[in-house]
Amino acid sequence: MRFSKLFTSAALSLGMATGAHAEDPTKLITILTSADPQTQLMAMVLTMNAMNAGADAEVLLCGPAGDIALADAPASATTGQPPKDASPQGLIKLLMAQKNLRVQVCAIYLPAKRMDASVLLEGVTAAAPDAMGAAIVGSNTTVMSF
Repeated sequence: MRFSKLFTSAALSLGMATGAHAEDPTKLITILTSADPQTQLMAMVLTMNAMNAGADAEVLLCGPAGDIALADAPASATTGQPPKDASPQGLIKLLMAQKNLRVQVCAIYLPAKRMDASVLLEGVTAAAPDAMGAAIVGSNTTVMSF
């Protein structure tokens, strides 16, 4: 069985710069935990570029990054950043609408916040740990973690 590759954002961006395309679509899982808005936005920018290069992507938001998925998200998730005035949540919404990006929060995110799924953006769900675990080790899967 082939195991997924774990890349840092730098390694993935260098690999993408080569323009190489796999014969079969590559599955990308972006796991985002950082509370830093710049890191959150960059994770979404790299995910978007991977999708533009042919990857089938999904995002798992855990811990402080889960707040991006809240309908009533904090300003850190919704405030535009230079150079293009994009926000982490704005880019996630765009990718969900235009590219069918699947976005999930960690299974323990909502219980830890004492909330239910009604507080999430439309289309965002809670991840099933068994399904996510299987996806992470799937063939042709790349995991990018921030």
